[in-house]
Amino acid sequence: MKIQHIFFDLDNTLWDHRRNAYLTIKDLFEKEEITLKYNIGFEEFHSVYHRINEKLWEDIRDGIIDKEYLRKHRFYDTFRYFNVDDQQLSMYFEEHFLDKILNYNELVEGATSILDYLKTKNYTLHIISNGFKEVTERKCILSGIDKYFQTITSADTVGVRKPRPEIFEYSLKLAGTIKQESILIGDDWIADVLGAQNFGMDVIFFDVLKENRQKEGLKVIQHLLQIKEYL
Repeated sequence: MKIQHIFFDLDNTLWDHRRNAYLTIKDLFEKEEITLKYNIGFEEFHSVYHRINEKLWEDIRDGIIDKEYLRKHRFYDTFRYFNVDDQQLSMYFEEHFLDKILNYNELVEGATSILDYLKTKNYTLHIISNGFKEVTERKCILSGIDKYFQTITSADTVGVRKPRPEIFEYSLKLAGTIKQESILIGDDWIADVLGAQNFGMDVIFFDVLKENRQKEGLKVIQHLLQIKEYL
């Protein structure tokens, strides 16, 4: 069967979450004069935050914790690493982070160009994200990419996250299509690649971190414009 529907992961596939988060945390860090008050350098703080946040998102994906736990701990655990035990400061960062990150809407290089290209080829495009519903749609709108997508699925709506098959099932049903006519493009090896493959859906692995994973027959890109080689 011919591919007609393309499902994109959002964060770090199209919407540059790493870059936008970095800029947002830097703003908060400087506004609160963290270096002056606690003698912590921003680059080291961000590096620790990034490591803690990535692990918490893996735990959410694997069903070990919920989003409330993540929201309570990502900044708290980061500050604790630097011996700053201040729940109020941590929650200030958390609340303002989610709000302020939407001031930055940098896209991954090539995102708009590839979406334009796929539209001219008459593919129907969709989003399937493990992110929070309240921010997923706003990210699409504020970055100006919402116009490309027929449907947007957030994990919160379904109650499960990729790689669970139920979220793929839900998203396909919402799109009014079947897996044989669909392909997923995403950057997360477990959530996107293994999730789609175990569900029986074709996938393109966006190897943005150059992990160089090998799997027979796997479609791999390291830049979004390389999608043209497959679609």
